[in-house]
Amino acid sequence: MSTSIDQNVLNKANAWLQGNYDEETKASIRNMMENDPQELVESFYRSLEFGTGGLRGIMGVGSNRMNKYTVGAATQGFANYLKKSFPHIDQLKVAIACDPRNNSPYFSQITADVFSANGIKVYLFDEMRPTPELSFAIRHFGCQGGIVVTASHNPKEYNGYKAYWNDGAQLIPPHDKNVINEVNKITDVADIKFEKNPELIEIIGKEIDEIYLEKLMALSLSPDAIERQKDFKIVYTPIHGTGAKLVPAILKKFGFKQVYTVEEQNVPDGNFPTVKSPNPEEPAALEMAINKAKAVNADLVMATDPDADRVGIAVRRDDEFILLNGNQTASILIYYLLRKWKENGKLTGNEYIIKTIVTSELLIDIADKYEVEHFDVLTGFKWIADIIRKNEGKKTFIGGGEESYGYMIGDFVRDKDAVASCAMIAEAAAWAADQGIGFYDLLLDIYTEFGFYKESLISIVRKGKAGAEEIQQIMASFRKQPPLTLNNSKVVMIKDYQLRVEKNLVTGESKKIILPKSNVLQFFTEDGSKVSVRPSGTEPKIKFYFGVKAPLDSKIDFEFVESQLEGRIEGIIKDLGV
Repeated sequence: MSTSIDQNVLNKANAWLQGNYDEETKASIRNMMENDPQELVESFYRSLEFGTGGLRGIMGVGSNRMNKYTVGAATQGFANYLKKSFPHIDQLKVAIACDPRNNSPYFSQITADVFSANGIKVYLFDEMRPTPELSFAIRHFGCQGGIVVTASHNPKEYNGYKAYWNDGAQLIPPHDKNVINEVNKITDVADIKFEKNPELIEIIGKEIDEIYLEKLMALSLSPDAIERQKDFKIVYTPIHGTGAKLVPAILKKFGFKQVYTVEEQNVPDGNFPTVKSPNPEEPAALEMAINKAKAVNADLVMATDPDADRVGIAVRRDDEFILLNGNQTASILIYYLLRKWKENGKLTGNEYIIKTIVTSELLIDIADKYEVEHFDVLTGFKWIADIIRKNEGKKTFIGGGEESYGYMIGDFVRDKDAVASCAMIAEAAAWAADQGIGFYDLLLDIYTEFGFYKESLISIVRKGKAGAEEIQQIMASFRKQPPLTLNNSKVVMIKDYQLRVEKNLVTGESKKIILPKSNVLQFFTEDGSKVSVRPSGTEPKIKFYFGVKAPLDSKIDFEFVESQLEGRIEGIIKDLGV
């Protein structure tokens, strides 16, 4: 056995066998050693680390799995770091929430136990809650940190652990690496304090829901339009997740009277029995909701992922429903926000929006029209929150988003917020209906004004240790031999966020990228196309983002121009060999 398994893996597994772990865990390790060496490798070849979404992995036994001990070690390391970071605060505080996944309540209780055992006050939600409400609770209670136990939209065998700082945002450097360093110092399970202090754990619930919902109400920009369109029909599904708690409630508070839910998907269930994947990016995840919308003659369908930080939508066009991608929804939201802020006399010249580098450039065009400043940041809402933190008290954040169906409006939450997004998407749809146009036609009007931006995404899944190595090899190959042309258009600029260098291939000039280091490559062509390549920080994937643009003189030309743009994307994909 020892000759076929990496010695490092064996050393880690044996350390668990000899350590103070429960007998069930040890029995599982012995079984892998005897019967499933490949699973042993996958379970122990590395330790889980914080990526763009924190700690995330398959549930099971081992250092590379989500279990009592990896969660406990992460919490102990985080507790140690909080104590070092806030030495002058007598009573450190954290907030904890979880989604409906299998083991989520268990992991959140383990997290609460370890924090309390370390003398840290814990605000623990009584049951599942949306991730954005956890971010809000951190700020509301003046906490130094927080945790939400969730694997977002990952398959059912996954769970995760998102760590937050005192501003309600996910950890960024140096905090993320420093927490990992603290976790790595825990070499013995005996270093983890599992014995809880019940006096330091306070259960919270509905009272925070109400405060959070009132904050969301203040975002509304067109209450008069909603009043006139109060019977605008909406179908919503939480896909068995936390959105069931608050999305229907906020839609009702906003004034919508005809909100329908998909009853089968209202039931919290970590097995997500009605969908192949609880991911609102996947058309199949919205299938039941669209069928319901057809049955009740609704105009808007919205679906949130299990922790309710992302939302996918479908809109009626004639007798069919069209799924919008994340770039399209983000564009409509930003357009609506900026237009209404201007119409309502709220723009002072000191406002800004934020998007990620892989999100549509259309958002920049819209911001430029309304003379609103924009920022481009790395993928992940922690970077959007970082810009808000740096501009606190100086400038006003209106909204922001990323192509992967995450949006944020206002700054009282510091992570993507599908509860707020559902409310504002519904309001934008009602506002459009009040002007006699459908939501999809609003998108076409935006394309006609600013240009037709067409985006596409390909994700290549490569699981496990071998997959991770293959993904790194793909990135290395593109760095060593970048494409010279894409779809017969010259590559004129390359941005390498790992080297933090932007190179103009026409002039030969290079300049520094003023963003943190990240393993991302971007290629820009002569005809205005943009290709981004990046390994996912939360899943075993490498992602290719494609963006092309052309003028759209009239709505009647939409299908023709779309066909042309699709052809350009297909040509780029072929040239990249994806």
